[in-house]
Amino acid sequence: QVQLVESGGGLVQAGGSLRLSCVVSGRTFSSYGMGWFRQAPGKGREFVADISWNGGSILYADSVKDRFTISRDNAKNTAYLQMNSLKLEDTAVYACAARGRLRLRGTPEQYDYWGQGTQVTVSS
Repeated sequence: QVQLVESGGGLVQAGGSLRLSCVVSGRTFSSYGMGWFRQAPGKGREFVADISWNGGSILYADSVKDRFTISRDNAKNTAYLQMNSLKLEDTAVYACAARGRLRLRGTPEQYDYWGQGTQVTVSS
């Protein structure tokens, strides 16, 4: 069974930074592409970023491009999301997800495993 555990969320002022981590256990981490999604209160799940199994291909949502950076360390079974220049509208629960290498990125249905999520709150 694959388990994903996020950490690193919290309360930060607008313009600040946070780094989220997602530790994966149970299967070979490098078997999976990894994605980050977020869900704000009253809104649907939104794609944030995705990284391929070897880090060679990365995709960002337009809303976070040039502010967020996704990365992974296959030796540590961990994916990261560095979030800079945070805005009020970035407030949401952030969850990481794992997909098979050949599955399409960016669509929640393509991801097989999900973490519980970590709250990110940006204040003014």
